[in-house]
Amino acid sequence: MSQTPSLFDPEPAEPGPDAARSGTVIPLAERLRPRTLADVVGQAHLLGPGKPLRLAFDTRRLHSMILWGPPGVGKTTLARLIAKQFDAHFIAISAVLAGVKEIREAVLQAEAARANGRPTLVFVDEVHRFNKSQQDAFLPHVESGLFTFIGATTENPSFEVNSALLSRATVYVLQSLSGEELQALAERGLAASGGLRIEPDALALLAAHADGDARRLFNAVEAVAAAAQGSARDTIDLALLEAALTESLRRYDKGGDQFYDVISALHKSVRGSDPDAALYWMARMLDGGVDPLYIGRRLIRMASEDIGLADPRALGHTLDAVAAFERLGSPEGELALVQAVLYLAIAPKSNAVYRAAGEARRFVREHGTAPVPMHLRNAPTKLMKQIGASEGYRYAHDEAGAFAAGERYFPEGLPEARLYRPTDRGQEARIAERMAELQRLNRQARAAASAEEPAHRESGAKPPTPRT
Repeated sequence: MSQTPSLFDPEPAEPGPDAARSGTVIPLAERLRPRTLADVVGQAHLLGPGKPLRLAFDTRRLHSMILWGPPGVGKTTLARLIAKQFDAHFIAISAVLAGVKEIREAVLQAEAARANGRPTLVFVDEVHRFNKSQQDAFLPHVESGLFTFIGATTENPSFEVNSALLSRATVYVLQSLSGEELQALAERGLAASGGLRIEPDALALLAAHADGDARRLFNAVEAVAAAAQGSARDTIDLALLEAALTESLRRYDKGGDQFYDVISALHKSVRGSDPDAALYWMARMLDGGVDPLYIGRRLIRMASEDIGLADPRALGHTLDAVAAFERLGSPEGELALVQAVLYLAIAPKSNAVYRAAGEARRFVREHGTAPVPMHLRNAPTKLMKQIGASEGYRYAHDEAGAFAAGERYFPEGLPEARLYRPTDRGQEARIAERMAELQRLNRQARAAASAEEPAHRESGAKPPTPRT
């Protein structure tokens, strides 16, 4: 059976002295990859005493799992440690390069290992890149127990992993490394790079540069260490660090989960009336290269969904901001979007418009397509008039206060549902007062009409004809 080195990794092994003598350059991140659970930095919520993955290690309970988290937080490392803990044959597949053929080869390897009495662990990096048929290829072998499956993904497995495979694996959520954890790793890396020292402010900046990613941190440590050694310095200060590190964008995946998470954070900060947090998340989006017009479209949605008629000017302000950006472009036009997000954040909040839209859709689904009452129908032709279209319609502008008190506009037989319920905030407080007054006038007019109708029936007279 042929092996494909680019797709299948060998058994986990520590780099030995032969690698150094042969001139092979081993990246710092690989040299410092944890060899035992005690070496792991971070993920205490999974690896601390009594926590889920720690229990799996301690009780030797090998099971299939999905490791979900951002880059550089230890997904591959954990898979290798699990294989080592259970003395399992380790097969690593990259979903970027592999296909069903490589999965079949992994199955053959697992069968050979089982024949020798050894379990197999199949690790699939970036499992979200496998299509449905490729993911399905794992199912019968996971169910039969031929191998244990571990998938690593930076994307939400609820959307990217087949439900059948997802139901057979436990999902563990890994977190970005904290600043303190990254600083500890940086010092470990500098110690392995000739025992270099680093000043506290430079160490904090180095950790911030890594943005939660240990692999990125070690790459930066290598670059800084090379710069220090090149200038014959044994201490790294802020000036040396800034000179050694090229400026780069903060981690921001414009097509993945983080993209939608940051959008969600922006929307919720606006809804929560926190202008500072809203500005922070908006800056994160712009810094990550998001199209400002996309942000503008989201702000327009917020103006209706979370403010609505509590401040009807919010929608106009936001539309003006988007128009200003379209005219000015970046970076000048971004200030208009900043103005809009601040306005939305401090405006009085109401989701009454949003709720009313949902209630209206629900009401229509529940009651179906009722016919339009005759008095509300248009009568553009003689025939339409002959069949009674528009007959009895009361033209509101001809009545007191431009309001036809007592008139009904819902289809006959349907309850007059209260779909829009204004809040007591902002402009909607006055709208609520106006609606209450109109409802009072309706009740009064209808009560009067109900009292008049029996009298007209007894006298044989027709009730008054409404104005049209």
